[in-house]
Order: sequence, then C-alpha cells, then structure tokens
Amino acid sequence: MAKTRVVILGGGFGGLAAAKALGSGKDGKDFDITVVDRHNYQTFLPLLYQVSTAGLAADHVAYPIRGVLRKVNGKFRMGSPISVDHKNKTVKLDSSEVLPFDHLVVALGSVTADFGTPGVEEFALGMKTIHEALQIRAEVMRRFEDLCRFEDDTEFNITVVGGGPTGVEMAGALAELVRGPLSNDQKHAARHINISLVEAGPRLLPMFDEDLSEKTKRVLEGMGVKVLVNTAVKEVEWRNIDLKSGEQLKSEVTIWAAGVKGSPAMQALSLPLDAGRLKSAQTLEVVNYPNIWGVGDVTGAKSSNGRFLPMVAPVAMQQGRFVAAQIRRAVKGEKLKEFKYKDKGAMATIGRHKAVVQVKKIKFSGFPAWFTWLFLHLFYLMGGRNRIGTIADWCWNYVTFDRGNRHIMDSM
Repeated sequence: MAKTRVVILGGGFGGLAAAKALGSGKDGKDFDITVVDRHNYQTFLPLLYQVSTAGLAADHVAYPIRGVLRKVNGKFRMGSPISVDHKNKTVKLDSSEVLPFDHLVVALGSVTADFGTPGVEEFALGMKTIHEALQIRAEVMRRFEDLCRFEDDTEFNITVVGGGPTGVEMAGALAELVRGPLSNDQKHAARHINISLVEAGPRLLPMFDEDLSEKTKRVLEGMGVKVLVNTAVKEVEWRNIDLKSGEQLKSEVTIWAAGVKGSPAMQALSLPLDAGRLKSAQTLEVVNYPNIWGVGDVTGAKSSNGRFLPMVAPVAMQQGRFVAAQIRRAVKGEKLKEFKYKDKGAMATIGRHKAVVQVKKIKFSGFPAWFTWLFLHLFYLMGGRNRIGTIADWCWNYVTFDRGNRHIMDSM
C-alpha cells in the first residue's frame, strides 16, 4: 500500500509537533513526511531575548531539524514555497524542486508586525530570528564600547517597544546586563545607559490580571527601566522615536517587540486569507481546500469568544499534534473533530528571582515563578546538548553575576 505523502511547510513549533506526532505510533511508517523550512534548524523563540542580552550562546537555542526527523523517519528540504498547484497537489520550492502531497500542512510561522508604523523596518530591530538577536547584541555592545571612549555625560538610550512578555523580558534582561556585567566592565559608561519600555495600552502584560501587570511595572522601574504606558509610537527615526503625543524619545537602539503577523510567504500559496491568516475552519482545514491544514501563527482558527488564537508556541504545538490526528482520521475516512485550545496559562520572567505566572485563577510571582519559568523552558528546549549548555550558561550567570557571551559577532 502506498504511503500517505504529507508535506509540512515550516519547521517551527507547530510544524515539528505535527511531524513528530505523525511519524510516531504504530502507523507512523504509513506516512511519507517531508518538512520544508528556509533554515535547517528550529529556533527556540522564547529564549531568543537571552541571546540578544548576552545571557545565552546562539547555538543553545537552535536545534537541527534533521535531528528531529531522524527519529520519525522523516525528510527535510531547505527552501521556501513559491507556488502550489492545487489541481495536481504539488508545491514548488525556490530550489525548483516540486514536492507532491496528499496532505499539505502550512505552519510557516510569523514575522515582526510594524502595524504600518513608518521607520520600523529601516530603523528598528526585530526579535524573530537568531540573526536579529545577534544584531541586537552587537548593536548594544558596540554602542557600549563607543560610550567607554568618553568620560563626559554622553548617554546611550535603548528603547523596547511593546509591553507583552517579549518586551518585558527583553527590558528586564537589558537592565540586568547594564547593572551587572557592563557596570563591572566600565562603571562610568554603564551609568549613562538608559532603558525605556514603551507600551501603547494602559498596562504591561495585558493577558495577565491587573495586579501582576502592576507588580511587573514596579519591578522593572526598580531595576532602572523607564516604563511608559498609554504611549503610542507614531514613527521611528534614526536615533529617535516620534510619539503620537507629540513628544520625542531619544533612542540609539530601538527594539521592536510590539507584535507579530503571519508569514508573508503565505501569499504565494493561492489560499484564502482572513485578516492576514489562513481562512481556516475549526477543524484546522483551510476553507474550500480539503487536505490542506493551517497550524500555528498562520491559521485563522478562533477561540470560543470569536477571536483569533494568540500567536504563541503552546497554540502551535497543540495544533500540530491535533492536525496529525486529523490527517489520520481523514485517511481512515472518519469524521473530523474541531480544535479547542487548552490554555495552560502564561508566564514572563523579569530578571533574577523575578517572574510572574498565571494559570487561570492561580497566580504567583517572585522566586517560585522564576524557578517554574526556568524548569518549563528547559523542559521544552530541544536537544540534550542545548539543555546542558543552557544550564551551564545560566549557572555561570547566576553565580558570577557575569555574562560571557558579550561578543560583537554580526556581519559588520
């Protein structure tokens, strides 16, 4: 009997979850699985900000996709999709290779969303790839080295735009980098580094209860971060940010963590879109396209309140495993089920011994939340080598109050 050919576009959390779920089990050998991604590694996005702030080495948050697929007898192709022939059920890659499929899983992930704000693409740094993380680290360290040349009151201003978990974690990690390692390197220069966190809404971490949001704001301010809420960005310029209030904010390095959107690579697939996402039924099948499935940040599946599901890793992983089960049902001719997201809570780390966790009505912060954050991120991090390397870096940082990854290693 011929194997069911499954092509998965995207090797992130959702795509690899689908591949692993399909390739495991008694019938795993019945599927011919091919994962396509423009990188040959998966990036562990929740820890990317630690690469940006010299807390982790870049290779500790990357894991070879082939290493994952080897365990499920899957194949990998490095490239990006440029077209889909829906009649003949084939997808063409930018390498000119054409892959036939019986089921196509679209898990292309997301990119930084600028919400139409002028200057973001030219003058701000995103937070979605290892390259961007290394670029942020290099820019911060390069500006610090420039500052070390002066003995006057020249200042270096860093602005993080976006008060969600990524922005909060980035601002907190930058504050610890400045107060610890950089202060030890050159105290006068470190004293003249200013960090601001800008949020357009009324509070930080809007997905958390208000008391945890307020606690996060107080902790960040205690670490020296200037927190600006109800502050919308009008335009990002070179070394400057124009605010909608008419004020200006000096910013030599602007880090954009204000949101994400579905990958523009979807435009090449000739599939229906809904507000920038694939128009998907609750079964995760793309509307009017049976045997094509949406997973993760690109899918338009909604929660019970009618809103799109958040673009976070837990959603992508649950959907990946769910789509694997749906494909099995489709192959057997069984009725498809509807996806229901099981929200397991949210967490954000602010700094050393500082974090917040909320699981439905259960809330806690401080050291217990920080330890929970550490454990869960290590649990989901792929690869024994990456876990050991991350633990080693964290232990070194914790014991010595130092960060050994303060290298300027971008392409300049």
